[in-house]
Amino acid sequence: MSRLMSVASGPYAPPVPARELTAVSADGARLHVEVHGPVDNPAAPAVVLAHGWACSTAFWAAQIRELAVDHRVIAYDQRGHGRSPASPDCGTDALADDLEAVLKATLAPGEKAVIAGHSMGGMTVMAAAARPALREHAGAVLLCSTGASRLVAESTVIPLRAGRLRTWLTRRILGSRAPLGPVTPIARAILKYGTMGPGSAPHMVEACARIVHACPRKVRYAWSQVLDLLDLEHRIRELTVPTAVVVGTADRLTPPVHARSLAAALPGGLGVTELPGLGHMTPIEAPELVTARIRELVTTYSRATTYPQVKEGA
Repeated sequence: MSRLMSVASGPYAPPVPARELTAVSADGARLHVEVHGPVDNPAAPAVVLAHGWACSTAFWAAQIRELAVDHRVIAYDQRGHGRSPASPDCGTDALADDLEAVLKATLAPGEKAVIAGHSMGGMTVMAAAARPALREHAGAVLLCSTGASRLVAESTVIPLRAGRLRTWLTRRILGSRAPLGPVTPIARAILKYGTMGPGSAPHMVEACARIVHACPRKVRYAWSQVLDLLDLEHRIRELTVPTAVVVGTADRLTPPVHARSLAAALPGGLGVTELPGLGHMTPIEAPELVTARIRELVTTYSRATTYPQVKEGA
């Protein structure tokens, strides 16, 4: 994503990374990776951030800015998003491959990190639950505003009773091929209704709108089809590390029913934090709280080791 599409100042302006590199996934897909903070300090604990559908590393700007003071913060663009080129391979296995590639490229053998995933980023962590790299490197996990299955059926974007009609209409809207166009007042209002709580401040809505509208239409559509068919229920019990869950009570895309289901099924579940009145974009809507939850997990579960010499990407 071009930085021109991001906000230019304030808490949601993307910080300049200390290092940038390219991680290469199992199928050759190239992933843009940023490392922020004291990259040469072996005592600085590591945090890995995985963004959601139609977003980019810019989504985590507030967390990066605060955590990078004393953490090595690793953020990457999911394939087709931000500055990671699109790939014909879209699916949960590809998401898991990509996370593994990022962990291998940025962490030393045996080094533990707190891994935070929002929406599709949380689904990425679940998809990779049984992967060797995740089991080696995950000290703890934070799942924000996410779910494992039935995303379309449980969505409340359409204000109708649950059933076939609501599911059909939701599928048509979320899976639309239509371009989003420029960020206009109407566009901001629509995005706020669908993805944020009613009390979200205008600067929060603006930041989200700029990020989402920067996602290429074909990429947005391709991943909408993956999310429509998503079923990671079998992976939840394989995510055995300590895992906290955060959700907004006004989340229409992944309502609290998903978070409660995850918390009940996770072997290392640390419970659910439900944020009254907040929507789907919890890291932007409640930046201080999400950052604080990550810090708590780092303090309790993460153990840093020697920082590797990352390979600069081409």
